[in-house]
Amino acid sequence: MTERQEKLFAGARLRRLRKDLGQTQAQLAEALGLSPSYLNLLERNQRPVTARVLLALAEAYDIDVRAFASEADRQILADLDALARDPVLKGVDLDQRDLRDLVDANPRAADALSRLYQAWREASTTASDLAAQMAGGAGRGTVVSPLEEVRDALDARQNHFPDLEAAAEMLRDGLEEDLPLELALARRLRSEHGAAVRTYPDEVMDGALRRFDFHARKLLLSELLSPEGRVFHIAATLGLLEAGRELDREAAKASFAADGSTALYRAALVNYFAGAVMMPYAPFFEAAQKVRYDIETLARRFQASFEQVCHRLTTLNRPGARGVAFFMIRVDQAGNVTKRFGGGVIPFARSSGGCARWRLYDAFRFPERVHVHTIELPDRTRFVSIARAVAHPRPGGGARLQAVALGCEAKEADRLVYDPGPDGEVSEVGLTCRLCERQDCAERAYPPLQRPLRLDPHVRGRAPFTFDED
Repeated sequence: MTERQEKLFAGARLRRLRKDLGQTQAQLAEALGLSPSYLNLLERNQRPVTARVLLALAEAYDIDVRAFASEADRQILADLDALARDPVLKGVDLDQRDLRDLVDANPRAADALSRLYQAWREASTTASDLAAQMAGGAGRGTVVSPLEEVRDALDARQNHFPDLEAAAEMLRDGLEEDLPLELALARRLRSEHGAAVRTYPDEVMDGALRRFDFHARKLLLSELLSPEGRVFHIAATLGLLEAGRELDREAAKASFAADGSTALYRAALVNYFAGAVMMPYAPFFEAAQKVRYDIETLARRFQASFEQVCHRLTTLNRPGARGVAFFMIRVDQAGNVTKRFGGGVIPFARSSGGCARWRLYDAFRFPERVHVHTIELPDRTRFVSIARAVAHPRPGGGARLQAVALGCEAKEADRLVYDPGPDGEVSEVGLTCRLCERQDCAERAYPPLQRPLRLDPHVRGRAPFTFDED
């Protein structure tokens, strides 16, 4: 924290108070026991407002001095920071100092701008939700981000790319036999590209998990990576070096409107390639069928992580050798969706968060367990959900916990090793509060769209909102 941030500069508030009181600088300075020149410096933020000045303000005018505290600006600054990061302002390059100066110089204007931005976000969210509702819950919204475009493109291809599968199989067939996969991939990188694999401490990597040094011909991997993480990143690097044409071809097939979508899509394809190298289609498909999609058994057999196996299971869409149609979702502890693939199986809301009644969030409370249960959407369709918490290393130490859920239609349950329990144990969930019209949901955070609220001051049910059904 800088010295300026530690001190309280509230010149604009002080000046506004003086004008509201209808006083000159000389009059206010006399009331506060200050010299007019010092008050002028305070109003121009050339001097910080001290505790003595705040006490004098409280005694002379009976005002709440907390209005002058820097804590009062935190929410406005957070809102303005979100505004500054919005793609609409791309190229303006507002930084924290610009925002702080705006709040200091004209807090009313900053507050008005914050409110305007929040109203715009709310209107955009509402428009997006309405568009999704009109399209059956999974339609495109009015504003599509690069992430949403990429998710749509993966869904359109059923998350299956035959050319990348073939390239991955060719690479895997060219590896030295009877060697652990990590060593075989590292030798391939050395023999074909003259590059060595080296592991470095987190502080040397400066927060990066993988970096390829073309000049030194080295692949630098972070010590934070797990063994399966190292394999994944070596395979991804080989994909970039050897499957560039296939990656470019696949990326060119998609037509994106948003800036950055193509690069993001290509990065997703690189990850797809790495997963295909680690878990070749034919043997992985055969093993999945044999062990009835036991994720942990597949993880041990293919030396992959729980999340890597879940992702690979969503790609088994080869004609003549299709696996169970799975969807996948990954969420953080705040409910943000950090990975999502519907697979044509289940729709996902594009905004407003997920459903608190979906017990995938139990994974955060009991991270060592696999949580299996049945969920039911308002339209009565049922799905089996298999969730577990996964930890990702955090640069600088520690780990961030996320919940990964793999799911399929309930009619496929007999193909799985997982038992969702009797039919009575069903979680009634929605896509998101704004699109869910369940009347008796105690976890509801928002009322549904296009349903007028019905409020009775003498009745308080378990649900925070009641509304008309018609």
